[in-house]
Amino acid sequence: MQNDPRNAPSLLVSALRHFSRLIQSEMELARAEMSENLSRAGAGVGMLAGAGILALVGLNVLAGALVAYIAQNGLSAGLAALLVGGALLIVALILALVGKGRLTAKAMTPSHTMENLRRDAQEIREATHV
Repeated sequence: MQNDPRNAPSLLVSALRHFSRLIQSEMELARAEMSENLSRAGAGVGMLAGAGILALVGLNVLAGALVAYIAQNGLSAGLAALLVGGALLIVALILALVGKGRLTAKAMTPSHTMENLRRDAQEIREATHV
């Protein structure tokens, strides 16, 4: 067995440099992943805003449909207003649920980074128990 020309202090310094680079890389990955998750959250907020707008339109349609049917046909204005307004409100509900789903804590968690950190910690544990 040959003697390693590097001594313990230089090995420690080298290991610390590698560890520092690893931490920096993981932090960069976490930043990128959080940025991507925030973009998705923005889309979720947009969907919630769309749901709110459609809900208002639905209420306007309900009122307009009621007036239009009473004025034109004397038919059941309530039924027509319920169908049109109800359909828009269902669309608004779907948008709200999808948007809310994109704003959950799980969707915002940097899962790739967390998995990499778990793997790195495991490798460090294995390397130190040689």
